[in-house]
Amino acid sequence: MIGISKLYCGTVEPSDALRYGRHSGKLPSHLLQFSKDKRPVVVWNITQRCNLKCIHCYAHAKDVTFKNELTTEEGKALLDDFAQFGVPVVLFSGGEPVMRKDLPELARYAVKRGMRAVISTNGTLITPEKAELFKEIGLSYVGISVDGMEEVNDRFRGVKGAFQGAVTGIRNCQEAGIKVGLRFTMNRLNAAEIPSIFDLIEELNVPRICFYHLVYTGRGSKLIEEDLSHEETRAVVDLIMDRTKDLHDRGKPTEVLTVDNHADGPYLYLRLQKEDPQRAKEVLELLKMNEGNSSGRGIGCVSWDGSIHADQFWRHYSFGNVKERPFSEVWSDTSNDLMKKLKDKKKYVKGRCAECQWLNICAGNFRVRPEAVTGDLWAADPACYLTNEEIGIE
Repeated sequence: MIGISKLYCGTVEPSDALRYGRHSGKLPSHLLQFSKDKRPVVVWNITQRCNLKCIHCYAHAKDVTFKNELTTEEGKALLDDFAQFGVPVVLFSGGEPVMRKDLPELARYAVKRGMRAVISTNGTLITPEKAELFKEIGLSYVGISVDGMEEVNDRFRGVKGAFQGAVTGIRNCQEAGIKVGLRFTMNRLNAAEIPSIFDLIEELNVPRICFYHLVYTGRGSKLIEEDLSHEETRAVVDLIMDRTKDLHDRGKPTEVLTVDNHADGPYLYLRLQKEDPQRAKEVLELLKMNEGNSSGRGIGCVSWDGSIHADQFWRHYSFGNVKERPFSEVWSDTSNDLMKKLKDKKKYVKGRCAECQWLNICAGNFRVRPEAVTGDLWAADPACYLTNEEIGIE
């Protein structure tokens, strides 16, 4: 996760994170990525059921009833373990989490145990009543997925009316006083929509948006050929920086982040070296605090059935199940060879990643992408768009 607005627009200084000792339990949410202890933010996919049919869904979600979900009591036991372990944020996801009837009870319990509870949703089921309930519970944030304007989004989501439903969900959250943001997964089928998405967040006064790079897993594995080329990715990241700066300069600061490609960090730094060398030095310090991709360390995932994964895209590999061993125990058990390597994967990456001068601030990027393309999870990430010259090799 790269905070474009934080880094490029100078809204965060290294001293901001240092003031809290870089401790995940003390840092405000917008600084959590700069924590030193990297206590895991956990994505809990509480259900596989979903009312939409998104073509890039990593969870293979369907609108059917699945009988393998953790029970409410098992969920509360999981949240107890998270709290004791120091998990700072629980992200309730799916499928579509709002379809699970005990979501409010589970979210309330997470907040009661001292964690920040956030929801990742398609937004179409957030009625005014649900939004008011989420506000009363104390949800920190609702992230609503939109992958283009109406025609493109509805094609991605597989259901006509999904866009208007999401917009209604956004407005319902805003009226209830809940912080709400957008989530957008970039690829060739919707990259041209990004300017319109910036217009939309300005029109709706949405304070936050995350632009996700494509990860080749779940139904998204069928979109590999639709992933942006390196040149297209550079152009898109430049566009995102330009539009973010424009909002900032016009007195409409918006939190803008890119997710799932840590090459964005060095790319932003190299651009700032040309534009503002002094700010570039500060950004480099912040990127070192960020430490790059943190799958298996600073981010984890629990599936609807209790399986534990390195992140929400590693569903093909489970370290264990919370029904058999607590998440905290499994997460700390480095007798598992993959878990051990993910704790410090910079030692194991190969190819361009191993030679890259930015390895300490990228950490080898996403491992599931090279595994999907080459079969070797330690090979260089094919989505890294930096040139050999930019990464310091001949």
